[in-house]
Amino acid sequence: MIRTLLLLCTLTFFTVPGYPQERNAPAPPAAKAEEILTGADRTAAYLPLLKGKRVALLVNQTSEINGVLLPDTLLRLGVNVVKIFSPEHGFRGNADAGAKVKSGLDEQTGLPVISLYGNNKKPTAEQLKDVDVLVYDLQDVGVRFYTYISTLQYAMEACAAQKKPLVVLDRPNPLGDIVDGPVLDPEHSSFIGMQPVPVIYGMTPGEYAQMLLGEKWLKTTAVPALTVIPCRHYTHKSLYRLPVAPSPNLKNMTAIYLYPSLCFFEGTQISLGRGTDKPFQQFGHPSLKGYTYSFTPRSVPGATDPPLKNQKCFGKLVAGHEHDALRQVNGRLQIGWLLEAYRNYPDKQKFFIPFFEKLSGTGALRKQIVSGMKEEEIRKSWEPGLKRFKAIRKKYLLYAE
Repeated sequence: MIRTLLLLCTLTFFTVPGYPQERNAPAPPAAKAEEILTGADRTAAYLPLLKGKRVALLVNQTSEINGVLLPDTLLRLGVNVVKIFSPEHGFRGNADAGAKVKSGLDEQTGLPVISLYGNNKKPTAEQLKDVDVLVYDLQDVGVRFYTYISTLQYAMEACAAQKKPLVVLDRPNPLGDIVDGPVLDPEHSSFIGMQPVPVIYGMTPGEYAQMLLGEKWLKTTAVPALTVIPCRHYTHKSLYRLPVAPSPNLKNMTAIYLYPSLCFFEGTQISLGRGTDKPFQQFGHPSLKGYTYSFTPRSVPGATDPPLKNQKCFGKLVAGHEHDALRQVNGRLQIGWLLEAYRNYPDKQKFFIPFFEKLSGTGALRKQIVSGMKEEEIRKSWEPGLKRFKAIRKKYLLYAE
């Protein structure tokens, strides 16, 4: 039995059936993604909360119901949507990672779109002045340095400060059965890692929001009025294939499964394939030795100025399709590719860049790799932090494991 917590000063519980899936099985899943209902799909559960209200939406291209974007759906249903907030990559999800996204008007709806990336990461009092309720609906990938959970935290803090209710339309986590990696050390906190959670934390946005509230991790003394609209027919073992790419360089499920492991290369001299047709599926560098596989990053939409642009990179195609990626990951964060690239990079003193500590969330991992520590020894050093986090996480789960 799955219990869903609605935090609006009172507690309301829903019972939701779950269908466990073996996410690491190479065979196609027994339950298809469309059998899972997202929070957004369950309009009857949240339309009463929006009736007669001025509604703002924190959404992007993943915020859809049966292929129709949430703003369009709600407007057709007579909801008074007054503005859109958008996260990293923008409302249409086509901006480069880290690129400053401008605010403006949405051509289709005419609604103002306010970017929550760059200098304006948190909704301001002025931006929420004409808003009665904020709805959050973003498809996350369950990885600490994917910035949507940081945007969620800022939205919760802004709503608390301005006494605006927040409705989170929950969506499945495609890595929902994995909890692994180093837990973030607060001294390395940044927008790509704000809380002491591991790299892969195994929670949906709704569960994560409840954890932020319950653990008092929000940087505000005010308490936000939070409502979570849960998914149906989802468990943490469900194999959920995202119907829409969540960002330009996570083009398919292969990349999503490999993302938490290969993203460490963003903190090194190594390319992970931005500017190719297989970002987050490969790694390489012009100086890597002993490889025959190669790729050349080019300027492409979503990666207009990729690392090592126009340079032939030698390295490895980690996985060419989804089931290969599932077998390679095998239910945990993989650091073997990082260790391999470090061994084969000629100038080891220049291998890492300062950004690596923000990604790893700790100063230990770089030192462990440089010292020659074995993979299993490194993994063992994560165990105390993971044990503490799992005890916290368990309190806020809305779905069966």
